[in-house]
Amino acid sequence: MARSPGRGFARSADGVPPKIIRSMPVLQVADVQASVAYYTDTLGFTSHGAGRDPPDFSIVQRGDVSIALDRARDGSVPLNQYWAAYIYVSDVDALCAELKAEGAEIAREIEDTDYGCRDFDIRDPDGHLIAFGQVLNLSEGETPGLL
Repeated sequence: MARSPGRGFARSADGVPPKIIRSMPVLQVADVQASVAYYTDTLGFTSHGAGRDPPDFSIVQRGDVSIALDRARDGSVPLNQYWAAYIYVSDVDALCAELKAEGAEIAREIEDTDYGCRDFDIRDPDGHLIAFGQVLNLSEGETPGLL
């Protein structure tokens, strides 16, 4: 059951509910070093380091998007029903060409969809599907993925 606006929310000193800023998918992976190498070398992300040796957690980032790579403690990597993440981009055709050139496994070729996006899927070495998409008719001032 949804809360009514303004009711039951925490308040900051100025009386406004705290703003939720952004999220970061956390993907369980079999080998953090191998996953960091894939996300940096193939997908063009940068790494923010990995702490322990061998690492059990790392954050990779490209643009404003961060993905956490977390070693599966029991050795098995659970997969989502479909996408592990959907990432909006400014030029999906250029990104698709870039990732193909870098050897990314394209799990679904680029296409215009019935939900108003042009997108494609890649499959990472752990089997996670990551979608990259662009809203086809984005109005000025509109932010992709937000209602």
